[in-house]
Amino acid sequence: MNILTIPGGLCSTDHIRQFARNAGKGPVALMFHPSSQIVLSENAWRRMSTVLADSGATMVYADFHTGDEPTPCIDCREGALRDDFCFGPLAAVDADALRRAIDSSGTDYEHAGWYAVRLALMRMSLPVHIPEYLSVYRPEAAAAEGERHFDYVDPRNRRVQIEMEHACTEHLKAIGAWLPPRTATVDFGGDFPVEMSVIIPVRNRVATIADAVKSALAQTPDFTFNVIVVDNHSTDGTTEVLQSISDKRLVHIVPESTDLGIGGCWNTALHDSRCGRFAVQLDSDDLYSSADTLTAIHRCFLSTGCAMAVGSYSLVDFDCRPIPPGVIDHREWTDANGHNNLLRVNGMGAPRAFATAVARTMPMPDVSYGEDYAMALRMSRQYRIGRIFDVLYLCRRWGGNSDSSLTTEKANRFNTYKDSLRTWEVAARQQLNK
Repeated sequence: MNILTIPGGLCSTDHIRQFARNAGKGPVALMFHPSSQIVLSENAWRRMSTVLADSGATMVYADFHTGDEPTPCIDCREGALRDDFCFGPLAAVDADALRRAIDSSGTDYEHAGWYAVRLALMRMSLPVHIPEYLSVYRPEAAAAEGERHFDYVDPRNRRVQIEMEHACTEHLKAIGAWLPPRTATVDFGGDFPVEMSVIIPVRNRVATIADAVKSALAQTPDFTFNVIVVDNHSTDGTTEVLQSISDKRLVHIVPESTDLGIGGCWNTALHDSRCGRFAVQLDSDDLYSSADTLTAIHRCFLSTGCAMAVGSYSLVDFDCRPIPPGVIDHREWTDANGHNNLLRVNGMGAPRAFATAVARTMPMPDVSYGEDYAMALRMSRQYRIGRIFDVLYLCRRWGGNSDSSLTTEKANRFNTYKDSLRTWEVAARQQLNK
């Protein structure tokens, strides 16, 4: 077995090229962690080699155990463009396909060599997932969950991320899904009851909802605004807290439907007759960073003509004390290529705000994870997205967060959904380019 080790998924093009020259024919092994930490099950390599040959794929990978815990992988589809896609600790690749994939890239990378190669392999055929546990991986101590989640926006990783973006851009051009900079602007005319609405979907957040609403009502813009809370049939006292707040700017909606996700609650608010010209997100756990957040967002809309404006946020604990990695500003976004790079990353910042007239034509999917990402992909296909790199928002991390301490099953479900969104978006952009 010829083995190439790619620690953490990072590897130079030259390193992979030198290995491929000496790999001979047939299957070769890629180890994504030091091989001393990986134990293969009996006949694991034979099984992977057989599936590789039988399927005609360029690459196969399998489920594994992390220590004593089963860790299933997910299928790799066209939209699996995020550079942290998990292939497990071991994959089998056809040596000839590996050499052709290296030759197909016009760029040599110091860090993104493997990412560029696996995208090239995907252009030949999608990797095949073997839903069998064929290895055991015993990792060293890992970084805290929050820090791992935000690795791609850590300034220390900026050089790596620039390479990853370039590799993804090359891939999108190769498959006909790359789009030039979006220049279309939005006409913000029309009659609206207020200039801006803060939208807060909520279900059972009695510990935080009052803070969120008060943060929104404390805004001091020179235009009219209201706060629309879509109370998704709370049962823990949240409804009573909202009813106790006496402010005519607060709009409390309890939808007729009892099975809405966060996206469905957003659609309810956007189509309500009291919704303003612009709709600004505030999660029921979180706070605006100052009384000027709405003013900054409004300024961005008017100065750029964008359909969506996105700010930056700071991670804090329940008591609003900063926690690592601190400020999340998504400076990887550029006007020239942000709408393409968005297919590589899993998010784009907060708070997110929308031109209501446009948002009403693009309903959010009625789910409770990725609904805003779906909207961002769709809007960026057609319109410019405005970015604000100042901190406008405090994202409170605590045990009650819906994305706190995700199980492997839930993380896989979330990643599968976003990969599906990207798959459909790639297809839509390819059709746009025909």
